[in-house]
Amino acid sequence: VQLVESGGGLVPAGGSLRLSCAASGSIFSINAMGWYRQAPGKQRELVALKTSGGSTNYADSVKGRFTISRDDGWNSVYLQMNSLKPEDTAVYYCYARSFGPSWGQGTQVTVSA
Repeated sequence: VQLVESGGGLVPAGGSLRLSCAASGSIFSINAMGWYRQAPGKQRELVALKTSGGSTNYADSVKGRFTISRDDGWNSVYLQMNSLKPEDTAVYYCYARSFGPSWGQGTQVTVSA
């Protein structure tokens, strides 16, 4: 599975961004898709994840502000980010779980104070 993200950028605190991730390859094998992020000097962390079983998980720090969605065929996954904070600044990675983990190249999100 190959993943390509888009939609990152620079936004002031309180603003919004929408990230998109397009999947290609063995899409039929995907059973979960979501988003992770990694800030400088920190470990990569889960932001939001959707599974084929119907569950949706969010990091506590983004609940109520971020919304993950996907299309029916696991071709794409999206992350709507509202009320952004400077601590949301990170590289955001698209993730897919199939026969193994797949990662996108990452997209930078920078929130200015």
